[in-house]
Amino acid sequence: MQTIQYESQTITPSKVICVGRNYVEHIHELNNEIPSSMVLFNKPNSAITNTLYFIQEDCRFEGEICFLIKDNKIDGIGFGLDLTKAGLQNRMKEKGLPWERAKAFDKSAVFSKFVQCKGNMDTLEMKLFINGVLTQHASYSLMIYKPQNIVSEIASFMTFEDGDVIMSGTPKGVANYARDDLFLAVIYLDGKIILNEEFIVK
Repeated sequence: MQTIQYESQTITPSKVICVGRNYVEHIHELNNEIPSSMVLFNKPNSAITNTLYFIQEDCRFEGEICFLIKDNKIDGIGFGLDLTKAGLQNRMKEKGLPWERAKAFDKSAVFSKFVQCKGNMDTLEMKLFINGVLTQHASYSLMIYKPQNIVSEIASFMTFEDGDVIMSGTPKGVANYARDDLFLAVIYLDGKIILNEEFIVK
């Protein structure tokens, strides 16, 4: 089973629950419709990795603020990349088929370490730099569905296990990437950096 690091602990998530279309500008970026209800999908444990791999030419990165669940509530915060085989996903969407082949493949959920959530969630912010250029910026205020809303919606039909991870959706700025690209993710809470982590594409 694949694991993540949470402070000094090694955690084995049973699943990764992902929120789709949670930022208006990203919805417009991909020419999607604003959903009438929360879009959710899962990635299995086998998708988890802490290494960013080049998958194929049309594979897209989607940087996201992520949450670690304990006792049915948010306990930790981290950064994640939801890797997406864009061409395949578009074909799936055209046919009204599920996205798993494009979203839930091995090594498609790339995570930083996680840190304990200590602060005002309303101040949560993420910046993703690629090769030194600010590429994505996410914040609590830009989310359509806020963290507690996400937890409540998922819990209404799915049981959380301690260590499960929520990927809260990606802001605008998604694109393809290449080998040797340098990703730097920074997460802020109460205006202070609580996490920064680099990934070099293998």
